Amino acid sequence: MKNDVVVVIGAGGIGLAIARRQGFGKTVLLADFNDKTLSSAAKALDEASYAVATQSVDVSSRESVRALVDAAAALGNVVSVVNTAGLSPNMAPVDRVLAVDLYGSAVVFEEFERVIAPGGAGLIISSMAGHMMPALPPEQEHALAFTPADELLALPFLQPDAVPNSMIGYMISKRANNLRVQAAAISWGARGARVNSISPGIIATPLAQHELNSSIGDGYRAMIAASPAGRMAPPEEIAIAASYLLGPDAGFVTGSDLLIDGGVIAAMRAGKLPTPA
Repeated sequence: MKNDVVVVIGAGGIGLAIARRQGFGKTVLLADFNDKTLSSAAKALDEASYAVATQSVDVSSRESVRALVDAAAALGNVVSVVNTAGLSPNMAPVDRVLAVDLYGSAVVFEEFERVIAPGGAGLIISSMAGHMMPALPPEQEHALAFTPADELLALPFLQPDAVPNSMIGYMISKRANNLRVQAAAISWGARGARVNSISPGIIATPLAQHELNSSIGDGYRAMIAASPAGRMAPPEEIAIAASYLLGPDAGFVTGSDLLIDGGVIAAMRAGKLPTPA
């Protein structure tokens, strides 16, 4: 009998929390662009008696993602794929944010579709930023959902003159994540598999701490203060929701996005916070 394989792309705080919750008794294939992060996460799982394999990956490279897919399939039945990889708007210029957060996410959906096991599930960790902007024109939303990944970055409304800064690029990318999930639900469904997204708010990870310590930190603190929850969340809260979406209890849930933000978007809609868009 083949092993069941859980693939987690992005071995940081949320990825590691999901791997811990989903991976025991299975083979966990951890992948990350940062070798130090990858090694540290794998060591933590190995010391806790998980069966873990690792692979370096750059989601903005189809060849790199394809190599990861092949490695996962060689390990056994790929029952879960979780993509947490992403760059924040404070970490990279527009073109790199679009390459990783938008194109890279689409490539992961396309490539893993060919190996996901019947009854399996995919999940992308997106962001509440995808809910901060108004709906795009219908033709743009359709293009973000259904354009083949290798043609996405050539879309006219994603060109440098149309995306003025990394924040706008980030919000468009996260909006695209949710739209790609809806589109992928159809093609993954033909294989008997499901795919969904989670849009977290401010989660207590090293990435969030980087943002809090940066020039946009006051904006983060304002969002926390104005939200009904009034706090950040630990990665484990996202892992609990991921466990539901990846498991049999969510068998009727596909093509959906779960917003877990402590009410930040609600506060924006109520006028308690300015919207970045």
